This record gives sequence, C-alpha cells and structure tokens, in this order.
Amino acid sequence: MVPMRPDDLTGTYVRVALDHPLPTLFDYRCDARRAPAPGMLVSVPFGKRRIVGLVMEVTAHSEVPGDRLRSVDEVCTGCPPLSEHWLQLAQFAADYYQRGIGEVALPALPQALRDAARWARLLAPEERYRLLPAGHAALPDALPARASALRRLAAALADVESLSAIDARALHPKAAVTLEAWQAEGWVALDVIEPSAPLPAQHQTPPGSALPTLTDEQAAAVEAIGDAQGFAPFLLHGVTGSGKTEVYLRALAGLLAANPHAQALVLVPEINLTPQFEAAFRARFASMDDAAIVTLHSGLAEGERARNWFAAHAGRARIVLGTRLAVLASLPQLAIIVVDEEHDPAYKQQEGLRYSARDLAIWRAKQLGISVVLGSATPSMESWWQVDQGRYKRLTLSRRAVAEAALPTVRLVDLEDERRRGRASVEGLSGPLIAALKVRLERGEQSLVFLNRRGYAPQLACDACGWVAGCPRCSAYVVLHKPERALRCHHCGWESRIPRSCPECGNVDIAPLGRGTQRVEEALASAVPGARVLRIDADSTRRKGSAQALFSDVHAGEVDILVGTQMIAKGHDFRRVSLVGVLNADTALFSHDFRASERLFAQLMQVSGRAGRAGLPGEVLVQTRYPRHALYHALARHDYVGFANATLAERRDAHLPPFVYQAMLRAEGRTLDAALAFLQQAAAALAEIPAASRVTVYDAVPLTIVKVMHVHRAQLLIESVSRAALQATLRAWQPLLRALKGVLRWSIEVDPLDI
Repeated sequence: MVPMRPDDLTGTYVRVALDHPLPTLFDYRCDARRAPAPGMLVSVPFGKRRIVGLVMEVTAHSEVPGDRLRSVDEVCTGCPPLSEHWLQLAQFAADYYQRGIGEVALPALPQALRDAARWARLLAPEERYRLLPAGHAALPDALPARASALRRLAAALADVESLSAIDARALHPKAAVTLEAWQAEGWVALDVIEPSAPLPAQHQTPPGSALPTLTDEQAAAVEAIGDAQGFAPFLLHGVTGSGKTEVYLRALAGLLAANPHAQALVLVPEINLTPQFEAAFRARFASMDDAAIVTLHSGLAEGERARNWFAAHAGRARIVLGTRLAVLASLPQLAIIVVDEEHDPAYKQQEGLRYSARDLAIWRAKQLGISVVLGSATPSMESWWQVDQGRYKRLTLSRRAVAEAALPTVRLVDLEDERRRGRASVEGLSGPLIAALKVRLERGEQSLVFLNRRGYAPQLACDACGWVAGCPRCSAYVVLHKPERALRCHHCGWESRIPRSCPECGNVDIAPLGRGTQRVEEALASAVPGARVLRIDADSTRRKGSAQALFSDVHAGEVDILVGTQMIAKGHDFRRVSLVGVLNADTALFSHDFRASERLFAQLMQVSGRAGRAGLPGEVLVQTRYPRHALYHALARHDYVGFANATLAERRDAHLPPFVYQAMLRAEGRTLDAALAFLQQAAAALAEIPAASRVTVYDAVPLTIVKVMHVHRAQLLIESVSRAALQATLRAWQPLLRALKGVLRWSIEVDPLDI
C-alpha cells in the first residue's frame, strides 16, 4: 500500500468512481510520480469518511477548482489493476441499467477489498502445504492411534493438491507447530504464493475412455462449441436428464487443454446447486491444482469469497463457478461462459443494480469474442426468439442421456371430478396421489411432492367475524409457521406468536387457510404411514451447509418422500425418484403477470424431470381444476417447442416482450398518494424529452403488495419498440427525476421481470 503525502501532489489528477447514487466521477489530486493506473483501488476522503474508490481515468487537468480538490490517501498496489475489458463491462452495465458507474463497479468487488484497513491482510502472501512422497509413506505409521486431530490433518493433506494454512488451523489448533515439525522430517513442503502470482500452466488431460459415452446429439453439441470462432452464442436446449452438464464438462475440457492459461465462467441460478456442480467439476478436472476451481456466491464467508475472487482476478483460478454475482467477476483470461438454467428468474437481481446476469454474460462474451452457452430444458422466450431470429445457434438434446431412462408419463388429476365422485382427499392430497405414493413406498422407490409455498398455511383466519392475521407493517397477510408456533411476514420479517383466540371477536376457533410445505409434510406422515418424509425449503435450510446435508440424505436413500418448493425442482439428479406429485399449480394460470404461464410451464417441466432419471419408469401427477388448459396438455406431451411458439405468437399480437422493450419507474413514499403524485409528475416530465415521442407511457398504479415496512410503493411502466429510443428517454429522464421531490426513494428497472 502506498500512502500519499501532500507535498508530493504536483498536478496529476485521478477521476474516481465511488459507490454513490450520483452518476458522476469524483476528481482527486495524486502524486505524479506514483499515480495509480485506471482500474486500481484507492482510499479517498469523501465528506467526513474515508472510503474506497476505483480509478477510472488519470488526467493532467481537472475542471474542479483547486481549492475544492482533496487528495488520494492511499493506493492499493497489491491488487493488480482491473482490466480495461472489465471497466468497459462495468460501464456498459451502468449505462444500460441506468446507474452510476460506482454503483456497479464497487459492489461487484468483495467487501474486504472495499475496506482499506483490510488490504494488507487480504493481499498478504498465502501459505500452502504439500504432502511429499516421504510423508505419504511415513505419516500413517507415525501418528498415534488416538490423535484424531493429527490424523484429520494428515488425511486432508493426502486428499488435496495443497492445503492452505487457514484450512490447516481449522483442522488442528496447533497445525503451525505440527506442520513445521513435519517439514523438518521432510514429509511436507511449504509454498508461499503471492496473491497476484498465476498458477503454472496446466495441461488438462483430454477426455478418455473412462468417461461417459456421449450420445450423438451430445457429441455434435461438444463439437460445435469446440469449433466455434469468435463470438458464438449457443442455446443448448436439452430435455431434463439429457446430459447438458456433460456437454459443459467436455467443452471446457477441450478449451482448457488447448489453452493452458484460459479461464471459464460457469453460472448457476441458485446457491444450493453449486455443491453438486463443484463436485462434478472437481472430479472431472482432478489433475488441476485445488485452487484452480473456485466458487463465488453470497453464501460464502467474507474471507473465502475475497480469496476466491482474487484467485480469479490474478488468473490463478481456471474455472469459476457461481451465481449471478459471478458474472461481474474479474477474469483476465476468460475464454468461455456457461449459463445453466438460463431461463431462471434468479439471474435477475431485484435490488440495487437490477441487472440480468444472463444478458450481461452474453454482452461480455460478445465484448471478448468468445463462446457463451445458454443451457435449459425450458429456454426463456427471449432466448428462443433470438434463435428464431438467427442470432443464436440452437443445439438440441432431444432424449435422455441414459438409454433406458425415458421421459416420465404425465397424468392430470381432475380435482373437480374427484370432488363430484365423493373421493376423499387428505389435506389437499388427492386419492390417486396418495395411492401412487404408497405404491412407490412398497417398491422401495422415492417420491417428490412439489408445492411452491413454504410455511404451514398462507393465512390464519376467524370464521366468525372474517378476521385474517395481517402484518402491521405491510399490506400482506402473515404466514403460519406451525413448528415454530409463529406468524411470520415473508415481506419484512415481522413475527409474532400465534394468538389463542381471534383478536377481533374472541372466537377460539381460528383456523389455518390454505397449505404450505409444512402442512403437506404433516399430512404425508399420516396419509402414507411408515414413509420417511423430508422437507426442503427456505425454512429448513437456514443454516449454512444444511441444504447440502439434506440433499445428501435424499441421494443416500434415507428419504422416501421429499416435499419442497422450487429449491428441489431443478438441477438435482435424484436417481431413485420415480414419482412426482404437483400441488396447487393452478394459481399461476390466471395471474396478471404475462410471464406467469411461462414460469409455471418451466417450473412444471423442471420438477417433472426429476422423475425416472436412472431407468426407473417415471410418473408425474398434477392436481388441477383445469385439466383442459392448453398449458397442461403441452406439459403432458413434453412439448416445449409447441408451448414456446404459441406463447411467442400471443406476445407478438399483444405487443409484449420480446417484441417491445420495457422499463419500470418505482417510487416509495410515506403515503400512497405521495408515491402516485411523484409518478404522475414523472410522466408529465417525459413531454420535455424528444425521444419520448417513441415511448408508450402507462398509468401509475400501486404495487400488488402496496405497503412494506410502512413504506407505500407504486410503479409506472414505459415501453417502446425501439431499445435505442427507450434508452435515450431514460438517460434524459434521470436529471428531471432527480429534480422532483416528495418521495423517499425512486428507482428505474430496465427489462423488468415482475410487472
């Protein structure tokens, strides 16, 4: 780290991006002899604080009067500058999503890098220990039988290429002394690695005969990706169980073997999918150094995320596996990007910078002139349309990779017909579904019951007076969580004990309305006696590592019936699941959101794909009151192509995305009237913008959940058939919006997913 002295500042200036809502750069004086380069981090005074900023430009002149300029405090010399390509990516994201460059660039960095006091510790050399051949031979006999901590340390050294000093201390409190003694014996070697030092060139062994045999379609997909030159966007459309992951692995293996310095970025939509992907990649690329494959997601400890980010930034990590935030990671040798389950809404950030990781991945691939592979069994309408326009190349996997694993049979259970016939159900579980569950239990097979609603019941109500338990801070009902004996708001987190009687009339017969996963778990225990039932949802996986442990129980065969939300619907390879039951899917059929049917179809196709993956005949039972609905018929035929083409035709006729481009202005105020008044003024301000003549403006309306944490929310939708006209309008609109008063906050979201 290099501190700046005031007497060294001789007329050189830097323009710095700060994490601040103002879309501008801030000028500071700096030492001309040690001026930081663009892409370097600096500590600067801002108001009464010292904060970290990113140097975007070095200049000999500043338009700010000299008496108003302050000086750079410190330069982070231990971190190599972020590349020009990365700065261009951040600038594009800022421009397109209508945010300041600092609001994009700084949050994309690990928290540890945004704190100058932690730079020295973060950027210190890393100590890693390697077990030598002499240690392999001597350690097993040299350790006492009861020295469990020593044996754990020795086993860890034997299992990995190298072990960090931090991980060693976690295994044994006196690891440093022990390892020093083992060094003296010649059993262990110590490597001191500078953070910026890249790994030695590593040549990956090409796939051999021990690997799974590719189907003709898989082989064609791998060949197409391998032969691609320059920017090449592929849509890998493969049915569930068709082996998309194997295509990713083979494509990366070929690229990394051809270029020993290349890096690959693999995106997955949810954190709980990263363990199985990481295991698959580590098994396939076992010859790589342990540090060559890293993960990046919000579930990592702060220090671990910083180390992994730095490994990618320094070129030490060859494969980076992560969730949406990883798309903004610094990878100087990036050569290919994979976006698995590219249709998933989780790729769209819903707070702060509201970016689409999938769309930024495509832009980044185009910027670098590399391949990007978008994989899905149910591609988004936007990606499918890009294929129709000839902009993406479609690679199709039309059958499952395991020859004997056919797609499951889909049956629709008509709930109205069940009711007319007087057939009893148990807490929403129909007779046919219960019977099918019992059959699988007798066979020793596993079943999956899908309900995308957590908690015990979505409402607690009184029949006598009509009272329904609501959140005092939000315009929403609270959810009953029976195991915790609590009412909880899923919007703001407010929680209270379950009342003994109705607070309005005193009636003690208050009862839950509707069903969540907790209630279904309870019902399954009584409806299918003897079955081992496991629930996986956001409530049962709150602790770090709990989701991985629960999924391990399923894979180990210790569960008969798995019940859960969308966490279990995609990406998981449950080898013994032969039955999937779907509850309460009808609610999405008549949503005001035009994307609801697309999401429902994708969700049902994904969860259906968990059945029959390892050769067992698979069956899917969908409980519905609308068995004649076209969506369910397409699902029964596994006809994504027909569904997608029909949906795109409807959207073309209705002038909806992807045939128009949209942006949403949201306002939050102390009252709903204040939020709506702000939006009405904003709409009137559009008359001053020439480009707005090509934009359609809709009325300002309250959000569906209008109040959250005592704050009232409303929105204003604008759209255009021209992306350029919409972007020009948004750029000119922002200064006018900043001049308006009367609300707590406002924000613009480009390409909104939730309307």
